[in-house]
Amino acid sequence: MDRSGTTGAELARSVVRSLRAHGRQAYLVGGCVRDILLGRRPKDFDVATDARPEQILGLFPDARQAGAHFGVMLVRREGAEVEVATFRSEQAYSDGRHPGQVAFESGPRQDAMRRDFTINALYLDPDSGEVLDFTGGRADLEAGVIRAIGSPGQRFAEDHLRMLRAVRLAASLDFAIAPETMRAIRTLAPSIRLISAERSREEIVRILTGRSPRRGTELLDESGLLVELMPEVASMKGVEQPSQFHPEGDVWVHTLLMLGLLQQPTVTLAMGALLHDVGKPLTYRVQERIRFDGHAELGAKMAAGIMGRLRFSNEEIRTVTALVADHLRFKDVKQMRESTLRRFLRQPYFEELLELHRLDCVASHGLLDNYEFVRAKRAELPAARLRPPRLLTGHDLIRAGYTPGPGFAEMLRAVEDAQLESRVATPDDAMRLVRETFGPPVE
Repeated sequence: MDRSGTTGAELARSVVRSLRAHGRQAYLVGGCVRDILLGRRPKDFDVATDARPEQILGLFPDARQAGAHFGVMLVRREGAEVEVATFRSEQAYSDGRHPGQVAFESGPRQDAMRRDFTINALYLDPDSGEVLDFTGGRADLEAGVIRAIGSPGQRFAEDHLRMLRAVRLAASLDFAIAPETMRAIRTLAPSIRLISAERSREEIVRILTGRSPRRGTELLDESGLLVELMPEVASMKGVEQPSQFHPEGDVWVHTLLMLGLLQQPTVTLAMGALLHDVGKPLTYRVQERIRFDGHAELGAKMAAGIMGRLRFSNEEIRTVTALVADHLRFKDVKQMRESTLRRFLRQPYFEELLELHRLDCVASHGLLDNYEFVRAKRAELPAARLRPPRLLTGHDLIRAGYTPGPGFAEMLRAVEDAQLESRVATPDDAMRLVRETFGPPVE
């Protein structure tokens, strides 16, 4: 938001005061209270109140309905936004995601009981600092525990997505998942497939781009959710690798080490790290030593399938597929022709590919000589030298007397190769190269 505008904290406090000035109960609630008590800066602010939606609208005429059936309104001021929700209880979850019946309540106790985890069911008076705790959330905050409210099985049967949220919260806060909560997740893990792929993808992305991608992935595995959503990744466990290249262990261990090295990655880099070796289990063979011939090519196809299944965008799928397909090419960079190397360096996803390679090396043999070689090359070659203006076009070849056809692409590539290798510099040089290499035009 604009630094000169209202902050979420200021707006939330103002909303609470306005509601109370008109005789209503009102508290900060949910993740913002959790973060405040943990000494963290909340990303957003929610207010819970006994005021009904029409009463909220009466006090805030420009409020927007975000879910009138659920009593949720959005109040905005100068770039800040606060969600204001009427106390409610929920019943009759029929689709594993949404309640079929909602009843507005007069106090916060009933509202707390319909929430997901104890640490998200705390109510804070922003003026006095008083905290209302009906579920033991403060004790769980102090103990570092993610615990479902009431019966874990019932909470997760009501909303299957809560299982992924438990993993995300545990990873982002470095908390443990309470044993009975984890047991319920393991039991109900297959039901996560009933959730829309888009919602599951959102949680997976937040896990992989959050504070602890490795811990989140380990919890996905321990909870049984990984094998339900990405069985291809779960299959990497126990797949041995050649010790001279991978002293760290099997494919799963290597992947976890890479995820542990990520620092607030992009979605595509995080998915590239997770999936770069996904083709290894299906290409494993032993011939003198362990080999994974073709695993990058197969892995690229598998990555496209996994990400398509989870409804990633086409652009994200293209980028990650390219990262997986090309992640082994660094082993050949010192032997590449100059034209091939420069084409490699100018790929639109190259910065992420270079970082993926660095992570791959650090999480295995630790050798960074190819990484440093490529970094130096990239630094010394400006964009104009990686992608210089074309010296010839198809129209130029036609004007010179050549007949259009498939051979044009080969001619133009040969010219660009020579240009990238500084063997030609002018259109006349380029046309001379074409005639010498492919012969004069046929009369």
